[in-house]
Amino acid sequence: METVYPQIVTSADMLKSTIQLEPLIEKLKSNHAKAVAITNSTLYGIMPFWHAMKNQQIHPVIGLSIHVQLDDKCVPLVLYAENIKGYENLLKISSGLETRELTELPKKWLAAYKDGIIAVYRGDKQFSEEALKELKDLFRDNDLFIGIERINGIKQDFEDEIIKASKQSSANITVYHKSRYLQKEDAFAYEVLNAMDQSLKMSDRNRLKPPEDTYHVLTEKEWAEWFSDVPEWLGNTQAMLERCCVNFDKQSPIMPKFPLPDQQSAKDYLRALCEEGLNLRLGEVTQNYKERLHYELHIINEMNYEDYFLIVQDFIKFAKRVGILTGPGRGSSASSLVAYSLFITDVDPLVYGLLFERFLNPERITMPDIDIDFADSRRMEVIRYVAEKYGKNYVSQIITFGTLSAKSVAREVARIFGFESSTLEAISSFIPNKNGITLKEAYAQSQKLREFIETEEIRKKWFQVALALEGLPRNASTHAAGVVLSPVPLVDVVPIQMGHDDLFLTQWPMKEVEQAGLLKMDFLGLRNLTIIERILKIIHKNNHHSFSLATIPFDDKRTFQLLQNGDTTGVFQLESEGMRQSLKQIQPTKFEDIVAVNALYRPGPMESIPLYAKRKRGQLPVTFEHPVLQPILQETYGIIVYQEQIMQIASQMAGFTFGEADLLRRAVSKKNREVLQKERTHFVQKAILLGHSEQAASSVYDLIVRFADYGFPKSHAVAYSVISYQMAFLKAHFPEAFYCALLSTATGNQDKINKLVMEMKQKGIPILPPSIFNSSTFFTVENDGVRFGLQAIKGVSHAFIQKLLQQRRKGTRKWEDLFDLAADLSAIHFTRKNIEPLIKAGALDHFQEERSTLLATLDAAVKYAELVSPTEETDLFEGNATHFGKSKYIRTDELPLMVKLQFEKEVLGQYFSEHPTVSKKKHMAQQITNIWDVVQASKDWKVTIVGLIQEIKKIRTKKGESMAFVTIQDETGSVSVTLFPEDYAKYNSLLEELAIIVVEGKSERRNGRTQIIGKVVSR
Repeated sequence: METVYPQIVTSADMLKSTIQLEPLIEKLKSNHAKAVAITNSTLYGIMPFWHAMKNQQIHPVIGLSIHVQLDDKCVPLVLYAENIKGYENLLKISSGLETRELTELPKKWLAAYKDGIIAVYRGDKQFSEEALKELKDLFRDNDLFIGIERINGIKQDFEDEIIKASKQSSANITVYHKSRYLQKEDAFAYEVLNAMDQSLKMSDRNRLKPPEDTYHVLTEKEWAEWFSDVPEWLGNTQAMLERCCVNFDKQSPIMPKFPLPDQQSAKDYLRALCEEGLNLRLGEVTQNYKERLHYELHIINEMNYEDYFLIVQDFIKFAKRVGILTGPGRGSSASSLVAYSLFITDVDPLVYGLLFERFLNPERITMPDIDIDFADSRRMEVIRYVAEKYGKNYVSQIITFGTLSAKSVAREVARIFGFESSTLEAISSFIPNKNGITLKEAYAQSQKLREFIETEEIRKKWFQVALALEGLPRNASTHAAGVVLSPVPLVDVVPIQMGHDDLFLTQWPMKEVEQAGLLKMDFLGLRNLTIIERILKIIHKNNHHSFSLATIPFDDKRTFQLLQNGDTTGVFQLESEGMRQSLKQIQPTKFEDIVAVNALYRPGPMESIPLYAKRKRGQLPVTFEHPVLQPILQETYGIIVYQEQIMQIASQMAGFTFGEADLLRRAVSKKNREVLQKERTHFVQKAILLGHSEQAASSVYDLIVRFADYGFPKSHAVAYSVISYQMAFLKAHFPEAFYCALLSTATGNQDKINKLVMEMKQKGIPILPPSIFNSSTFFTVENDGVRFGLQAIKGVSHAFIQKLLQQRRKGTRKWEDLFDLAADLSAIHFTRKNIEPLIKAGALDHFQEERSTLLATLDAAVKYAELVSPTEETDLFEGNATHFGKSKYIRTDELPLMVKLQFEKEVLGQYFSEHPTVSKKKHMAQQITNIWDVVQASKDWKVTIVGLIQEIKKIRTKKGESMAFVTIQDETGSVSVTLFPEDYAKYNSLLEELAIIVVEGKSERRNGRTQIIGKVVSR
């Protein structure tokens, strides 16, 4: 008798098993398994399981564990796909349960989808002869089995009754054993996982405990011993599983269809759209464009991808029609003239020498991949459009699974063990913050973690369990971009479940969806497009209606000046410190320089940036390995930057077609020695046939090999550089609109807001304080300056802001004082919690009362609102509270400047009133550096700063000498100044809280923080 496994639940069945594929395979091989069935409660994980077993020559079976609601009883069944029809019915059953979020399958559904399915009814204490008869009426003879389990090999009391019922009904018996973990010793880890699934701690009395030692994967010996008296049951099980044959090999693409006008083929319709679009793009279409378009269409037609292009252009057209900003292109699709003609991309591939074969290679048939960027705030509108156009049952988003990472599994298991929250925080700190780190690596690297584990037995147990559960799927979510479109109902091809926004979600992640042959499209949300959208709205609102992105010239001097200065805060892809330095080095003078720096600024290639800069400036000669390379590498000063250049070199030097050249580039980038030698021979021989020497050909081949994995897709670099350039242009020409949009999107990120505000101050762009009369929700452009938005005030609720703006728009009352405002907003909204931050921020300064007076009067104003306008519906004096008489202001002394500044810092993150250091700086002759600039700089340098002392911390060194750490602030920020004993002795008499001092010293950056080593202190 051969070993078979009828019920394996894998970890893909979230939080219901600890069994992962690799260790499972080892276990199965050691037990000489011939067949194995996956029987999860969903169809998660079935494809990787099938392929993994097939690769090991173990017969894979696709199963599904469900509960079926019969006439009078709900019973557990395991359903197996006997053939492709049964598999398709499993897809429908699982999808039906998950999309309707049912826990039991209605009997009529089982009756409808039973074809090609073998069912096993579990024979346990709840076994019912009536249920068996009902099931027998549903299934054909030999398609229904009874499964009998022997927990730990022990025969159950009710077994004889089930055997009797089996004989009466002619339903054969199979062995039943559901495995949820590999070894017996994994039982406790599974119990913890089970508690996690219930969201309960181990100590919780309501926790349902799994039976002990019953769910491990049985050994060959255990199977034989446990069922030694009934070998025919094992034989039935084997025969049943061997009947189940479903094949997933080489699924052919399932291309969706675009709804066409009557009597037109997709081929003709696509050609007509392309010709019309190219005429609109170019005005006059020259021969080289006609030939390129004809060539691309020929390849697209040969690959039968016409519908795909038509579908994409249609939803792009929708996005543009409703004013959703789309990107100029992404990835290799920007190299297609067809995509450019259809307005899918905005990059002319002939202008930039982009190769279509980098996108669609006729010599390597793969699905096309047109990824589209949309303004992230409106991406879902496009997805909904596609779902409505093609039908909800044909469109789905794609699932993705989150796993228990080292840090998350450590915390989660500790929580279930009942560890204190402070211990959970400590555990997190013991595990290094490193992407992808495992618990084993953390244990090796962290002495604190090792010490923590070794101190108590419970901690050792905790760590063992965390190791066992690490990497298991924890939760399902929606893939950030992927959308599937099918020409047939999705449930015919993949299992689905309910997602968000009334859209379906595949039960399989992206790789498996593509393996099933479905077309996956990426609808990506790009935040920078949303920012550009906001900038454009602000520009148009300020009477620049004629301006559009399409009118931007790509040779604008002001834009290149901004880029040369590295003034790229907020500019897409160009704002990191390293990128700023690269721009200053290269001093871009043409758009292609931006493309190059975007492609080069990556680990490895960035080493070529200084060479590129020196050759561009004429400080070094531009050299070429061979004359044939000159026209190809001229634009990048003899440096290979792009994958397309490698393809062009192979084409020019060795006569490769661009399709062959792309295959060569892919092959050599993997650095496989055998492949490298084979391709060298191929390349050199073809080059010799074109009249090149063997030495020259070999030398150029070496160059290709060296840069094959450095090369960046030029198509992507060009497309994304368009966005970079557009943002740089907008910053150079419409700075107020640019900063305003950026500040609005940065709401909640105080560091970002501070950085932008500092930059604006340095450029002389006025920053206007928040005002209940002039501010909107977000930042706005006002009189060549930018007005703070109300949303940026910490502590003010969104509901309050909406009410305030609503009342302001109505304009039924003019707020002359705090009490008018209280009456108008009602006691619902006029609360201390909402109004106090507004006063501290200066948003009520328009009332021309001291902020101290407003704060002192606030409670009286709240009571006034409660009296005259207790609810939004109740206004006792119908808009005129003067009948009652207003309360009076409680006038107090003006707030001390430092308190006023501190309040502003508290609610706005910065100072608006003039800081006392400002006037000091104005009267100083020497060069003064702002504290903000010191803190932001990555270098150590000598500085002179002016600051107001906030805190003095005195300590004694080991030698008993006094020294101090002095925290000082100016209008831009604060920093710590260290005064070592010698300098402290000289200047300690000058150190008093709230005193303004001038510090000369050196900035030092340690552990991500900047400090000043003070050398000279004066007043």
